[in-house]
Amino acid sequence: MLTRLRRLGLLGVGLLVACSSETPSVQEEVTPVAAAVADPELCAEHGVLESVCTQCNPSLAPVFQAKGDWCEEHAFPESFCPICSPELGGRPAVQPTGTDGAPPDGTTVRFRSQDVADKAGLEVAAAEQDDWVEGLEVVARIRWDKTRTAVVSARFPGVVSRVHAQEGELVKTGQLLAEVRSPQVAEDRSRLVAAHRARQVKAEAVERKARLLEDGVGSERSLLEAQEALADAEAEVASLEASLALAGGGQGDRLLLRAPLTGLITARHLETGVTLDAEQALYDLVDPSQVWAELDVPEAELLQVAPGQEVRLHIDAFPDRVFAGTIDTLAPTVDPATRTAWARVGLDNSDGVLRENLYGRATILGQDSVSAVVVPSTAVQRAGEVHLVFVREQDDLYVARRVRVLARQGDRVRIAGGVEASDQVVTIGSFLLKTETLKDSIGAGCCDVE
Repeated sequence: MLTRLRRLGLLGVGLLVACSSETPSVQEEVTPVAAAVADPELCAEHGVLESVCTQCNPSLAPVFQAKGDWCEEHAFPESFCPICSPELGGRPAVQPTGTDGAPPDGTTVRFRSQDVADKAGLEVAAAEQDDWVEGLEVVARIRWDKTRTAVVSARFPGVVSRVHAQEGELVKTGQLLAEVRSPQVAEDRSRLVAAHRARQVKAEAVERKARLLEDGVGSERSLLEAQEALADAEAEVASLEASLALAGGGQGDRLLLRAPLTGLITARHLETGVTLDAEQALYDLVDPSQVWAELDVPEAELLQVAPGQEVRLHIDAFPDRVFAGTIDTLAPTVDPATRTAWARVGLDNSDGVLRENLYGRATILGQDSVSAVVVPSTAVQRAGEVHLVFVREQDDLYVARRVRVLARQGDRVRIAGGVEASDQVVTIGSFLLKTETLKDSIGAGCCDVE
């Protein structure tokens, strides 16, 4: 496999690599404050090294195809196709020849021509000088805000006659969801008509006995009895009106189910012709304009977390977006199975992109900040025990710089070493430059590949 990779070469076109005369000693990587994420260099979706994932970065595909390193069946480079060669773990099997597994600091890679450089498909981004706030990185998942949910039940026994709203539909408050035929509703409406008539009769009786009392031919006792009967009649009317208000309008035995809030129907539990119980849940609704992010905080890190702390979230489904919020609640208990406690963050979701059970990573920020050099995670490559960043010096000239990774937050990496703010660092294609610097010929001083 190693011989084959060396034979392929980048693009099948020339690179000239010159080595520096001295190799600085490797410094140990500082343990990041953020909680470690399992193999952050791998693309979580496709299981290959993120910097050379041809699914996420289609512009890399022609590079590998030109080298003859391509699996047509699975659309990955053949040399490390995760389906054909799962034992490689999605990593190219390139073995370095240096004593510490990495090229010397200052190793240069020069393309033979600008046309060759353009075909390589490299992309660069500026390293930034940023106020870096140390943070704790944890797993996050999106949940619906339980204070903004509702369950629509039948309220009366009956039979579904018509369904108007479907699962996944956005509805407004008062919108008709379904119709039910209910004998109890018809009976209650009849009783309400009778109760209105009885109240009218009793009201007239009270007026009549009040006049008799004024004329001196009636008794106070008789008037009080009439007033009590009227009060009972009014209570009956009020009770029936309140009950039938749940029927949503309609006439006869027709019961109308309406949306109690403006939101999204997340589940529908009824079909036309089905017999319903009074307490049966028919629709689940949620207002999606506000959601919760639940964070899994390890018990060993709980002293670092408190309500009010700022949080940045990177959701796997939206890698280019950062969601921000603050912790409003921290669980009072620890899950005995996972040894974590959840922290809850309220997030604005007015554009509706966040849905329940989306997963991602959250960085819980601390209070203090330091000035630091920050680069995209795709710019950092590992060679042996050394981290490399490639800096563009000219359009066709790139220089390998040894750096120390101090911390990671989502797709941002804090580094120290030979990279300064505003340096143009290679992101997409940085792995291809690394493979050129790891050839056997580096030890001899340079390589010249057509």
